Amino acid sequence: MTRPIELLRGGRKEELWQMCCGFLSLNLEQFMAIQKRLLLEQIELLKDSELGRRVMGGAMPDTVEEFRNQVPLTTYANYLPELVEKKEDVLPARPEAWVHTVARIGEYTFKWVPLSEVFLQEFERVAGGVGLLSSCSREGHYLVKDHLKLLATMGSRDYGSGIVAYLTRQALGCDIFPSDGAEMTFQEKMDIGFQEALSTGLDALGGVPSVLAYVGELFRQRMNDVDARFLFSHPKACARLMKGLAKSKLAGRAMLPRDIWTLKAIIGGGADTAIFAETVEELWGREVLQIYVGTEGGIYATQTWDHEGMTFVPNLNFFELIPEREMFRWQLDHSYQPQTILLDEAKAGDLYEIVITNFHGGIMTRYRIGDIIRITSLRNEKLNIDIPQMAFHGRADDFVDVASLGRLTERVIRQAMEKSGVPYVDWVARKEVIDDKPVLHVYLELEEGQIASEKSLSTVIREQFKRLDKRHRCNLYSFIGDMETALALKPVEVTLLPQGAFSNYVARRDSQAVGLESVKPPHVNPSEEVLSLLRSPMVVVEAAPVGEAERAPAR
Repeated sequence: MTRPIELLRGGRKEELWQMCCGFLSLNLEQFMAIQKRLLLEQIELLKDSELGRRVMGGAMPDTVEEFRNQVPLTTYANYLPELVEKKEDVLPARPEAWVHTVARIGEYTFKWVPLSEVFLQEFERVAGGVGLLSSCSREGHYLVKDHLKLLATMGSRDYGSGIVAYLTRQALGCDIFPSDGAEMTFQEKMDIGFQEALSTGLDALGGVPSVLAYVGELFRQRMNDVDARFLFSHPKACARLMKGLAKSKLAGRAMLPRDIWTLKAIIGGGADTAIFAETVEELWGREVLQIYVGTEGGIYATQTWDHEGMTFVPNLNFFELIPEREMFRWQLDHSYQPQTILLDEAKAGDLYEIVITNFHGGIMTRYRIGDIIRITSLRNEKLNIDIPQMAFHGRADDFVDVASLGRLTERVIRQAMEKSGVPYVDWVARKEVIDDKPVLHVYLELEEGQIASEKSLSTVIREQFKRLDKRHRCNLYSFIGDMETALALKPVEVTLLPQGAFSNYVARRDSQAVGLESVKPPHVNPSEEVLSLLRSPMVVVEAAPVGEAERAPAR
């Protein structure tokens, strides 16, 4: 099978574009035909595997419609313990690789996902396409070349983000440095990476945009404190630094990484891509190509050369969408099975929870990633791309992803709240953007008679997250702590709710005769409707005196 790197090295640019980015020329009918054909192939693989039969609930569907009607929606809990124990004999296809991401802190450390050989082959082509698009000015015109120098800001290939970088390297022949950084800390990698970038040049960046912004700030600081002995022994590094200094002087500002390096490509994926994209562009001088990517299914969607909405990728996963009204019904009653629609039924402007089924022998089946997306348009009119366009909106489950550095669960947040010693009645929390920065926003009702400032409460709760992080050894909050100074982050913000907020909420919900399990608000990711009820005072309707109702005029 021909691989992208062979076409790149052979100068076969048109064939390379068609192999990696040809899906952009599909119309919606063709897109859906590919989706349904690959799903039918995947169903047969699931039927022949022990875990596949179990997650399908014993169903044996023969059509796409039967699959959607008979197979239940799943979460990662449906794949335990097989996936965390890496049991390969129960899977639809033998894994060529296992990738993981941080899971539920305090429950299981990593969420492992198997990737088959065929899945990786298709994934490599998509990753190559993302690399081409990130350096693209118009259709088919890209700056990517063999031995592109890429700074290693992402994890190893065992991580969901790392596998994207690894496959992009494989597809396009990138040189990732520092090449021997597997055993280094992040700071050590960046110290060596800075020196290598000064000496040999830097062409591209890829990773979580909050981290790319952080690295940009680190490099900016190091530019003013480069060891003179290093510069004397590396004349190319000295020349780059002098050139950057001259450019910044002409611009009348402090030196930035973009003054030293002219990047050909920047790829960014993660929940906070839109928040940090401008900062990354300001520091590095190139717009971030946003991709929607996940450990459980690889690359789901990518921006193109206009850097507008993201276009869905057809050949790695089957996509279903849970409409917002169905999400809300499920939030009120977790025993409810939400109904889904397909991409060709989506409406522009609407919010949906995304559901995926892996192709090519993967195992994730009608799997709820936990993400909410917005369909921004049904097609890209400007570029004539006839596939729905999307943007990441938020989380639909009990995870809160702050600065894309890890996911906090209700259990972890509750632990931090309890250990803080704050005398509270109850709380809810969700991720929000305040002053253009991502924060964990905690809405809190203090016990009656208690007085405290929101600023002091934020500090106390933030310290508890640091301690929990140290205990669980996930090195999550310690990294956020480093970023607080560099990017002026305040990862925890507290807003006090009025006295009686939660009892009033329960009274309102109880008066609406909803189920007992839905009377209390969800602790994590409350909706705007829930927050509005918690913030507003209770409206008490007094009963009319006896006889008044009889005299009232009919309506």
